[in-house]
Amino acid sequence: MLDIRPYLDSESDVSLYRQLGLYLQNLIEDGQLLPGFRLPPTRELAAKTGVNRTTVSAAYEMLESAGLIRGEVGRGSYVCGTGERAETVNWGRALTASVSTRAGSPAAGVINFTSASPSDRLFPVEEFRESCREVLESRNLKTLMQLGSPGGYEPLRRFLFDRAVEQGVARPTDDILITNGCQQALDLLRRALVRAGDKVAIEEPVYPGLKNLFLEAGAELIGVAVGAEGMELPSLQRALDAGAKVVIVTPSFQNPTGTTIPEATRTNLCAMVRHAGAVLIENDIYSELAYSGTANTRLKHTDQNVILLGSFSKIAFPGIRVGWIIAPRPVIARATELKQLADLHTDHLSQAFLLNFAESGKLGRHREVVIAAAKDKLRALEQSCRRHLADCVWTLPAGGMNIWVTLPAGIDSMALRGLAQQAGIDYLPGRYFSISRPLDSGLRLSFAGLEPNEIRRGIEILGSLVRSATGARDERDSRPVLALV
Repeated sequence: MLDIRPYLDSESDVSLYRQLGLYLQNLIEDGQLLPGFRLPPTRELAAKTGVNRTTVSAAYEMLESAGLIRGEVGRGSYVCGTGERAETVNWGRALTASVSTRAGSPAAGVINFTSASPSDRLFPVEEFRESCREVLESRNLKTLMQLGSPGGYEPLRRFLFDRAVEQGVARPTDDILITNGCQQALDLLRRALVRAGDKVAIEEPVYPGLKNLFLEAGAELIGVAVGAEGMELPSLQRALDAGAKVVIVTPSFQNPTGTTIPEATRTNLCAMVRHAGAVLIENDIYSELAYSGTANTRLKHTDQNVILLGSFSKIAFPGIRVGWIIAPRPVIARATELKQLADLHTDHLSQAFLLNFAESGKLGRHREVVIAAAKDKLRALEQSCRRHLADCVWTLPAGGMNIWVTLPAGIDSMALRGLAQQAGIDYLPGRYFSISRPLDSGLRLSFAGLEPNEIRRGIEILGSLVRSATGARDERDSRPVLALV
């Protein structure tokens, strides 16, 4: 049996868990650890290598995220593979390589800060059932069950476009396309605008689903720094000077940081992108979740060339996949062609359900409930962070679903995650949101799906873990160093 004994350098700039993970990855890829091989338990490998057990857990999670191993509850972690000696097809060679970074499955039975989704406890199920019944009892039900226009359910298209015109966002030169959520909208625009090797500027830290989408397209990503007031313009200018063809920004309550770009900065941002001749895509899925003050002007309102993305996922039900693109007509025409190639059209029945829910006023009333509940959650979040995360850096968002926390220097959020899961909470470490900068001390907390008491307890647990890790770091740093004479 292979003796797993890696050399881990505590003085290296590379985290211990990454050193261990890369060592095991090399063993797997070199064929020294075959499919079905059971890795040593975390406690055993920690004792053998002289590291903390959470370091081993973080290394295993890194390998599981890469699809190299799988964890089985009560049995351990195993190298992935069929275990068969002969395969009819070498799928490793047949399939295209993945460049995506996956965050792994959230821990079960814990206070879960990993999902940027609304709380299903607030879903107005009976009101939505009523909307569904009205649609199902309508005379045009058979039409809704047939193949329809690739552009979307026409009454919903009119409803959304007319609302955008009233808000000063859509113009006569624009059109609208209904998509299977915002993720498909991004994918269609990626296909329409980006070729392999093209440079795309996106926020850093950034939502992993957006990053992975453009990485799979072979785009060269340029990370634009996000500060306390959203995308930083000097960093954006450097990206434009470097040749960015497309710029993607979430100006309101950005995921993962929760930051919002100020009004004046928005005008300058649009002017910079327009002057560079680049395309600006505005991801606007969070703007209706403003919990204080008034909504900011959309970038599309400032510049007619902006491509605007919207969705029902954050203000209604994420499981009903309906989003949209509002953009100049040539963009919508090309995206519609690609949409038809991909899936013919988004389900018209779901679109009709959501239209009825919106036109009846039920969506507006549901939004008011969500906003009221979110204010209570924000109060709990602010009080808890002030009390328990005093050694961390964080800024309370004015809306949306996420807050970004920067841990004290020397504490790795990925390594800390294993301890957090054991203590009863889970979050997403900063490295999943990284493009070019190390974000190992950062982490995202998504609070919208939790109750205030869960938020308080979760932040209390996190604060306790941070204090313990800070104490352990200080103790390690204060140990005397023996001089060699």
